[in-house]
Amino acid sequence: MKEIKAIVQPHRLPKIRSALRNVKGFPGMTVSKVEGCGHHLAKPVVGVREELTDYSPKVHIEMVAPDDLVEGVLQILVEVGHTGHAGDGIVWVTPVERMIRLSEKITVLDC
Repeated sequence: MKEIKAIVQPHRLPKIRSALRNVKGFPGMTVSKVEGCGHHLAKPVVGVREELTDYSPKVHIEMVAPDDLVEGVLQILVEVGHTGHAGDGIVWVTPVERMIRLSEKITVLDC
């Protein structure tokens, strides 16, 4: 099992969601509205007000997926999330040691 997280442009979310729904066995996802700033070079900040408002709205997507779905999910996130502009976002994967699905009988899945 792997945890997949992505920070993407909000306007890309409907297409990402639609594409992920077509993945057989898609486990679902959690989506949060967030703000952030990237590493790209921006214009010089001239004051505190500009420094404190140098964030743009993003969407944070999180999911836990079986190993065999990870590459397909990553491909969708990268291809659909990419616009070619600064601030497109970032995607990363981390291993999951254990997962417990609360909606089912108490089943502990050792990953």
